[in-house]
Amino acid sequence: MAVYRYFTTHPLTGEVLVHDLPLSGVAFGPELNGPGRMSGVLAPRFAHLAPSQAEAGSVLLWAERDQRLMWGGLIWSAMPQDDELPIEAAGFASYSTRRYDLHGNLGGRGPYIEADPGRVIVDTWAYLQEQPDGDLGVDVRRLSGCPTRLGTAEQPYTVKAWEGTALSSVIRDVTAIDDGPEWTETVAWEGERPTRTITVDWPRLGTRRDDLWFATGVNVAENPKIVSSADEYAQVVVGLGAGSGMVKVRAVDAVRDGRLRLEHVLDRPSVTRWPALAQLARAERIRRQQTALVEEITVYDHPAAPIGSWQIGDDVRLSIHDQWADFEGWARIAAWTLHPPEGEQPETATLRLARAYTTGA
Repeated sequence: MAVYRYFTTHPLTGEVLVHDLPLSGVAFGPELNGPGRMSGVLAPRFAHLAPSQAEAGSVLLWAERDQRLMWGGLIWSAMPQDDELPIEAAGFASYSTRRYDLHGNLGGRGPYIEADPGRVIVDTWAYLQEQPDGDLGVDVRRLSGCPTRLGTAEQPYTVKAWEGTALSSVIRDVTAIDDGPEWTETVAWEGERPTRTITVDWPRLGTRRDDLWFATGVNVAENPKIVSSADEYAQVVVGLGAGSGMVKVRAVDAVRDGRLRLEHVLDRPSVTRWPALAQLARAERIRRQQTALVEEITVYDHPAAPIGSWQIGDDVRLSIHDQWADFEGWARIAAWTLHPPEGEQPETATLRLARAYTTGA
């Protein structure tokens, strides 16, 4: 059985505050383009170890499984409720929701014209951590450049000091653009120091994992729901780009598949070139032709897919069968939550899934 340990540190000094925090009812995990969450409960007899509500927002909470660091983040709530102390934490990126651009354009790094959006994420964290008492020790690693551009000469991307812009909204802006970068958080031991990393990559995080398999009757804990709906189905996608009237950029991607023709309009006014719009339309058409989707599965630790062997963004194979439907195919891990063993309850992980990654290729 896996052995878990939870501990807390000071966010600025790194000092270990509690070496072994005896939490129960624990759940934690990362997510795609988000900070991830952790929750747990502390019993009254361990009150002397508990972070107070006054310390919330200034204590780091960590989770370790079999001496492997699995998660880290900031405690935001530790408020007693009856005979329990629920503790709620979020990943390091949650800190950016409580920080603002007070100098404009991320301390002079902008305005941004034809900029790589991944660079803007790096700049945002650099600005955030250079302010007094603001350094969380987060290392932002940009693995690949992104060809999608942010800002134009006519309309540069700017962050105005007088608008009170949260730094989280800057990061959200650049990850929301079409064909933009993706990011997630990871932690690891570096000697005796817990490191914290935000990885930014393009065109995607994760990869297709032929070595992992999730199947009912093998390692899936219960029959998940197989969602099949025509609400989003289309085998014809009409892409509309920049411009107006006869000069509007337009691309149509269509196939015949023996089904009644269903169409979808993809409105992308920021796309100025036909090849880029055609690629987006094709990717959208492929995505919308996937009629079935498994949105979530809960799995056991198993040699077919050991807990912790997958990464955010990975495409994994599913073989899901129940009395209503069958699903054989791929899905993408958008988030996962680990549930440590407790009492007679075994260790499980809940994976939130999205449609498998597609490109216009």
